Amino acid sequence: MKTTDNAWPKEIKKTKQRQSVLSILQNSDVPLSAADIYSEMEKGGEKAWMSTIYRILELFIKHDMVIKTNILNHDVAVYELNRFEHKHYAVCLNCHRMISMDSCPMDEFIPNLEDKDFRILGHKLEIFGYCKDCKTA
Repeated sequence: MKTTDNAWPKEIKKTKQRQSVLSILQNSDVPLSAADIYSEMEKGGEKAWMSTIYRILELFIKHDMVIKTNILNHDVAVYELNRFEHKHYAVCLNCHRMISMDSCPMDEFIPNLEDKDFRILGHKLEIFGYCKDCKTA
């Protein structure tokens, strides 16, 4: 990804809506759905069709700016800025809140697949349970 000012890729035309989506993701500590991004844009007085937000997100994914995650047992994909950090989340089964994990439980489990002609590049791990608010309800 070749960048110009503020890490904007040269290959992507800079538009107000694209800048807005990127800014929302940059300012979020947790992954957001397209509907969350739409809501944040509206709060800021900006308008965009949901289809436009999805197209922007897919463009950002294509250019490695954004990571898309499909959470098991939840029909909505979430998106987060690609900060090139290794990250996992615990997901509440009731409210779908995502809680960032400080460490990777997979650090202790690294399968030996080199002798099977397979090079591991990464992994995804989701841990499910109930957050403190839902556990008491």
